[in-house]
Amino acid sequence: MFSEVTEGVKVSVLTEYQPGYSNPRQSHFVFTYKIIIENHSEHTVQLLRRRWLIHDSNGVVREVEGEGVIGQQPVLEPGEIHEYVSGCNLRTNLGKMGGTYLMERIFDGHHFQVVIPEFTMIVPYLLN
Repeated sequence: MFSEVTEGVKVSVLTEYQPGYSNPRQSHFVFTYKIIIENHSEHTVQLLRRRWLIHDSNGVVREVEGEGVIGQQPVLEPGEIHEYVSGCNLRTNLGKMGGTYLMERIFDGHHFQVVIPEFTMIVPYLLN
């Protein structure tokens, strides 16, 4: 598991290769990732936006930016957790992702960036 804490907000990531949706002969590798966001701060926060950088091992970098996550802008009270699962396709059997969430502290409107830890996506047969 990959984890990072920024201003009391912890983001953890678990990844899994999806062989049933992948086609290695056509350079199509699909991974899912589970994100766990934990609010360890004293304040209620809301996730407003996300920004991802997706790296294939052939040097191609893609940027994905937009509102919320999977159609939601979750609000987390102190001590609350929000989890979601999403996916990523790569053209290579090895890659990595990382990025940031734009969060807002509800009581004063303060915006801050929360680091999404960089994580690797690798097909299991490369680990042997």
